[in-house]
Amino acid sequence: MSEITLHVNGEGHQCPPQTSLPELLSQLGLNPRLVAVEYNGEIIHRQFWEETQIQEGDRLEIVTIVGGG
Repeated sequence: MSEITLHVNGEGHQCPPQTSLPELLSQLGLNPRLVAVEYNGEIIHRQFWEETQIQEGDRLEIVTIVGGG
């Protein structure tokens, strides 16, 4: 199975085809509850993460949410 290439926070990454967004976050070691995701220039709401399939050349910006005062 060949891998696809995408960009996460400006860096090249590879993952298997048909990877869902939650699977990608898990592969990157990120807690889905603590991140916000911009997918190809648009903020993607959590309710759509499961149906979002990563494609060749996608660009994601993943921001970790930090709590505190």
